[in-house]
Amino acid sequence: MITKSTLADTGFENLSRFAAIFVFLLLAAILVSLGFESRDTINQYGFSFLTSSEWDPVQDIYGALSPILGTLITSAIALLIAVPVSFGIAVYLTELAPVWIRKPCSIAIELLAAVPSIIYGMWGLFVFAPLFQTYVEPWLIEGLGSLPVIGKFFSGAPFGIGLFTAGLVLSIMVIPYIASIMKEVFDMVPPLLKESSYGCTAWETIWHVVLPYTRAGVMGGIMLGLGRALGETMAVTFVIGNSFALPTSIFDPSNSIASALANGFNEAAGLQKSALIELGLILFLITTAVLAASRLLLFRLSRKEGRAS
Repeated sequence: MITKSTLADTGFENLSRFAAIFVFLLLAAILVSLGFESRDTINQYGFSFLTSSEWDPVQDIYGALSPILGTLITSAIALLIAVPVSFGIAVYLTELAPVWIRKPCSIAIELLAAVPSIIYGMWGLFVFAPLFQTYVEPWLIEGLGSLPVIGKFFSGAPFGIGLFTAGLVLSIMVIPYIASIMKEVFDMVPPLLKESSYGCTAWETIWHVVLPYTRAGVMGGIMLGLGRALGETMAVTFVIGNSFALPTSIFDPSNSIASALANGFNEAAGLQKSALIELGLILFLITTAVLAASRLLLFRLSRKEGRAS
């Protein structure tokens, strides 16, 4: 006998199934549309589009290497700065800070996430860039530029704007996201687990109890920050320099995929428009690959849980 409750359950099940399938259909539609709209450059350049750094709209010659490198380098710099800082913030607010200061600090971090990206870009251009050009970059070039191997990454002229400044601005933008998620997952650790480490130092408890329990959540927060860094447009456009030349150091002006799209899409037509859409396709694939790699890492780590070391 079919009752109203059975019909409601069946309807809810079908609606949930449709919502799940719709997500995959939407992703597939985005992928297909980007591939179709970029077919001109795919047919003309093929794989060489990824290995060429020449971008000349006058002669209709396009290569994506410089924006790809700029995107990856600025995102890597952002994570190298943001992850340790976010981890420190989350640990302090959940384990070390007095109770009276936890709520105000948490609210302040969430407010940072609400600041529009264009404000970060203007702040980076008018405040950070002059300070970096005058003080920070000359000091880093003098101190690290002569070192073997890594010295070439800290050489060149102090432009103020460039990959390093863009990466730092991005790190400030993603810290609220990563820190908020880390704090929330650290708060979810059962007190009984922490009490089981009685006699250990605070660091030992965090490293051997809190982090293993919250591994998936921490990785999710980092991936959220990475996704924000990979796709950020306006803030990066202000401070990266918007140059299609291949960078020789982290202080050189460069470009990212998002900033290249923001700067060139309004006036693009023909092959240039196809090249910009293919850049969007590349960014979509990079984001997907990063997400897949993070899920694979979590899967491998979960398989090792409970095994003897």
